[in-house]
Amino acid sequence: MTFINSRIDFAFKKIFGSKKSKDILISFLNAILYQEREVILDVEILAPYQAPRIQGIKESYLDVKATITDNKTVIIEMQVLNVLGFDKRVLYNAAKAFSIQFAVGEDYTLLNPIIALTITDFEMFEQGDKVISRYRLKEKDDFTDYSDDIELVFVELPKFHKELDDLETLTDKWIYFLKSANRHKTVPPIMDAVPAIHHAFAVAQQSKLTKRELEILEKREMFLQDNRNAILKARLDGEAKGIQKGRAEAELETKRAIARSLLSILDPAIISQTTGLSLAEVNQLSITNE
Repeated sequence: MTFINSRIDFAFKKIFGSKKSKDILISFLNAILYQEREVILDVEILAPYQAPRIQGIKESYLDVKATITDNKTVIIEMQVLNVLGFDKRVLYNAAKAFSIQFAVGEDYTLLNPIIALTITDFEMFEQGDKVISRYRLKEKDDFTDYSDDIELVFVELPKFHKELDDLETLTDKWIYFLKSANRHKTVPPIMDAVPAIHHAFAVAQQSKLTKRELEILEKREMFLQDNRNAILKARLDGEAKGIQKGRAEAELETKRAIARSLLSILDPAIISQTTGLSLAEVNQLSITNE
């Protein structure tokens, strides 16, 4: 058997975001969010599209969005590329999910807590080695809680180094599934013994995908690989060109090189968000690149 790579957003949504596979999402969230306690007994999977209530505020798309215990909403994003401003995008999506729960004029007490669960295929926080990190609003000096209405949870896959024989907990097994399931040709017995993970492997079988789904998956894989290579090459080119220049100029040259490499792949607005260059600068690079 061949299993799809769950780190690709399309595959992640198929495995964890299907209404037919709620047991997978429940087991996964209990393991990651609640230290394997069976806090979540049921979920309601919601449309991941977040339409803004205020004109001029952009819409956003999540990988999975669901209502869990005590009317909390969890939003989940699987991120492969470490793009500029991603940390702010996490905050933006969490704040939007919190703010769009009720209509204008309704009571603020109707707002329910939001958990933003972000899984990254890169190191988000280089200063530490924790695989799972949790953040809430706290007082700066004595760390007392202000509110638990918005909680940010991060899972950094590159920091997880356990192999199959090292897996001990359900949390270990789910993180291993995300990182390594597509490396296997059969379901490992230690994973198969967990009903929800057995189900996840069944959903992840490539042979069960339709022709259209396979085409989408292949295009997403190619897109991500092209972007990785383009960003890496541009960064190396920029560093080479800026080696004799000051630090600020070298960084600017790197951003410009990355932007040039993405001109044929992404639209100018996304390139601007990715590199930190202004939209006018990106458009000017597009003109000079012709």
